[in-house]
Amino acid sequence: MPEVVIRKRCLTVEEIFHEGGPVAAKPLKRGAVLAVIRNPFAGRYVEEIVGFMDDLKPLGLAMARDLAAALGGPAAIEGYGKGAIVGQAGEVEHGALWHAPGGYAMREILGDAKAIVPSTKKVGGPGTRLDVPVTHINASYVRSHFDAMEVGIADGPRADEILLALVMTTGARIHNRAGGLKASDIKGEDGLR
Repeated sequence: MPEVVIRKRCLTVEEIFHEGGPVAAKPLKRGAVLAVIRNPFAGRYVEEIVGFMDDLKPLGLAMARDLAAALGGPAAIEGYGKGAIVGQAGEVEHGALWHAPGGYAMREILGDAKAIVPSTKKVGGPGTRLDVPVTHINASYVRSHFDAMEVGIADGPRADEILLALVMTTGARIHNRAGGLKASDIKGEDGLR
């Protein structure tokens, strides 16, 4: 399969102290790590592309390690999500190749994460933004951790590139009051509850 060629990487961390209510005792941290890579399938239809997922695994692991470290280490992480923006000479299916390498990398770094990693992808040009969905790492139904982080890079993806994104958070939304299953009540049986 093709070599993974990285043009640039970006890591960003937000600290959220309040959303109009009282200042939180501990701010929520929400972070994203992005990589802009050459799309080896740009400009043509290629039937067999699934092998490129194996090539992306080392990049996924490196990105997940860096992001977890920036947020205080794997033990601090409570939410996660992933996404991809495919440049205009590619197809949305090229972004789908990030599902396994991105998701499994985060689950490996975090140890015993049970919930499926939510994901989104689309085709777009330089400066395209993507809202990456976030859920709790062990139970997708924990409403307090339903979140999203907008990601993007001003000059990417170019037509022959893919922007790959991982997002992690350190807790529930600040001032969450939407009810539902609490993180403290997770049974951890199926990744849902």
